[in-house]
Amino acid sequence: MGVNSVMEQKFKFIALISAFVLSASSFANPVIPVPTQPQQANTTFTPSAPNLNATGYILMDASSGKILAQKNADQRMPPASLTKLMSLYIISGAIKNGQVHWDDKVRISTKAWKTEGSRMFVKVNDEVPVKELLQGIIVASGNDATVALSEHIAGTEESFASMMNQQAKLLGMNSSHFVDSTGLPNPEHYSTPHDLATLTQAYIKNFPEDYSFYSEKWFSYNGIKQPNRNRLLWRYQYADGLKTGHTNEAGYCLVGSAKKDGMRLISVVMGEPNDMARTEDSIRLLTYGFRFFETHKIYNGATPLVQARVWQGQHSEVPLGLTEDLYVTVPAGQYKRLQANLALNNPLKAPIVKGQTYGQINITLNNQLLISKPLIALDNNVKGGFLRRATDSVRYNIHKYFSGAEEKANTG
Repeated sequence: MGVNSVMEQKFKFIALISAFVLSASSFANPVIPVPTQPQQANTTFTPSAPNLNATGYILMDASSGKILAQKNADQRMPPASLTKLMSLYIISGAIKNGQVHWDDKVRISTKAWKTEGSRMFVKVNDEVPVKELLQGIIVASGNDATVALSEHIAGTEESFASMMNQQAKLLGMNSSHFVDSTGLPNPEHYSTPHDLATLTQAYIKNFPEDYSFYSEKWFSYNGIKQPNRNRLLWRYQYADGLKTGHTNEAGYCLVGSAKKDGMRLISVVMGEPNDMARTEDSIRLLTYGFRFFETHKIYNGATPLVQARVWQGQHSEVPLGLTEDLYVTVPAGQYKRLQANLALNNPLKAPIVKGQTYGQINITLNNQLLISKPLIALDNNVKGGFLRRATDSVRYNIHKYFSGAEEKANTG
């Protein structure tokens, strides 16, 4: 073999090694672009949140879950009729699952009729459609309607309260406990501003078809017309929900929600001195959130964010993405400073199982971690045949060799 032939073989071998190394380069964790979004006018600073006289409060973005303001947000407090939001969550779930229907007739028991507090004014042995009772709970805060529906769904109010506590655990409401469906005073009946915001966020997300009831200003039944006790519906143009509460023990409470320019906020105030204070303080929180923050959806769920290299698989890559849409809330004017980095499991070896986690996406603002979410496989990728596994084994070992050499050079 001549000198030229030997050199030619060497060049071919080097080219082959280079191709193997290049094919392995997808090991590196990529930086992906954050989509361009319209923003508010630049804000040079974000002031501190309003200081309210409520015993506790919280302001949360409904899409991202970002907390924008809080005070005693995880302190246990009597929730009064804010309790009914959990009752309504159970009721809406039963309707959505087909266990209960809008036109089902509910017989009013003596216990429901005799329940103290605010009323829809149903009568014993009346048969009232589920839809009207639901409206009576939301708009008129009817304790009688709440007990009637709790009995209709669970047999007894006590059994219904057990369902409420089970649901609270599923939602992560770890500082809440319910003993009845209405919120009448009891030392063992409590919640927190944070838990109630979490519940509200879940309700808006899971039952959008029922949410429109919360913006109704009036409700009439049995010749009696009652206004919605939520004065936000009259006083704040962007508000469309949700629920008030009041007892001597709880003070005046209000869970509000409002939407402006596609951004939805949830406010919870508890332990206010009067009706006006709970309304005005809710407006202060919501105004602060809309003025100084912005929320954007940056990535869609179940959509590939990266085609990740898979070793010894039937396919050389697998699409990784998010389980659900990813929203981010940032100070107004700061969106352009966001960065997104993918941290992938290293190495990814077949079999790859759809829905399993194989890395995470980290969203940073000014180099500070803002959000971290798991990346899941959007497809399966089983082990490849013998040739694929053998070839990938060589490529992987070459990659490890060159990566190790490069690391030594960088640290040496």
